[in-house]
Amino acid sequence: MEYDKPMQLLGGLSPNEFMRDYWQKKPLLIRQAFPDFKMPIPLEKLRTLASFEGVESRLVRRDNEQWLLDRGPLDDIPSSETPNWSLLVQSMDVHEQSFYDMAQKFSFIPYARFDDVMISLASFGGGVGPHFDTYDVFLLQGHGIRNWKISQQEDQELIPDLPCRILKNFKPEQEWVLQPGDMLYLPPQCAHDGVAETADCVTISFGFRTLSLANMARGVLEAAIDQISIQSGLGIGLYSQPVIDGFSVEGLYSDPNQNAPLNPAQIPESMIEKSLEALNKIKFNDKLASRFLGCWLTEPNKVAEFEFNEEELNIEDMDPETILKLDKKTKMLYRNDEVYINGEVVEVPINEVFKTLADERQITAELANTCDEDTFEILHRWLDDGWLVCA
Repeated sequence: MEYDKPMQLLGGLSPNEFMRDYWQKKPLLIRQAFPDFKMPIPLEKLRTLASFEGVESRLVRRDNEQWLLDRGPLDDIPSSETPNWSLLVQSMDVHEQSFYDMAQKFSFIPYARFDDVMISLASFGGGVGPHFDTYDVFLLQGHGIRNWKISQQEDQELIPDLPCRILKNFKPEQEWVLQPGDMLYLPPQCAHDGVAETADCVTISFGFRTLSLANMARGVLEAAIDQISIQSGLGIGLYSQPVIDGFSVEGLYSDPNQNAPLNPAQIPESMIEKSLEALNKIKFNDKLASRFLGCWLTEPNKVAEFEFNEEELNIEDMDPETILKLDKKTKMLYRNDEVYINGEVVEVPINEVFKTLADERQITAELANTCDEDTFEILHRWLDDGWLVCA
């Protein structure tokens, strides 16, 4: 991707211009971001998917001022002629290849930020009410017509005792009507209300997660615990291997100068001091943060299931132009010399094959055949496990 080249997807802006001027800052309406767009799947398939146990779905209905919420599996979805309902189906990039392919068009945003593709199917008047999200989202109109009202208001008070997060005092500042192919980008905390103006109204949402700083800090601490445990013989954890230098805590607590206490139930101050001294020996660093984030951010979607490849595939026997692609459910990131895939650290350091595969999400068999023996073995294992597939 050329980051200085204008993109129709961004209304003539280049990726660099969009990230500089709009990302996390202000809304952007893009007419015909996807020109002449047609839904890649029948609308009835959304209803079918919502009835499955392994698909996350919700049905939101409005009856005057009353809001009702049902969670999937959903077997009793109203007809398109019934007004004021909206069906939401999550993780469509996992369930359908076409939506995964569409999400790849947003690769000018770090993969670490991508969450999922959600689809809303609504009848006339359907929506989920005025609300705000904590994440960035691109709202593509897929079918029918939807009216959007937005506001960057500071008032985020919600109506109490509702199953949905509905703003109490929504005050629209801008309003648009979106046709198929039109797209609206909204940064976090931007209040919005989308209402279907036709039956069978479809909005495709490309969501980019916002990370809680508390979760990030807790995760780094968990990684530190795993490193201390593996280096001190206390056990092994998710973030233990490979070992990161600087987390070995040796020695035993001793108190040869302890006096007979007047209050035996009181914790000795020397024990408190020694605990803090041991903690201060730990050096929190970028490798530790990278270990946690790399494993956490590549954990597969909770509904993802990989298909084990029963056919033995040998890369050396493939045509050099054969494309090996990461499965749509596979997540792969890297930082410095560490590579992360599906919640694991790859035991081989970064190389050209892994870097290309992570960035482009595909490599040729010709490139794969240039790698070292260890990398070659890993690629075959990923093929067997269904993490890597032949295009």
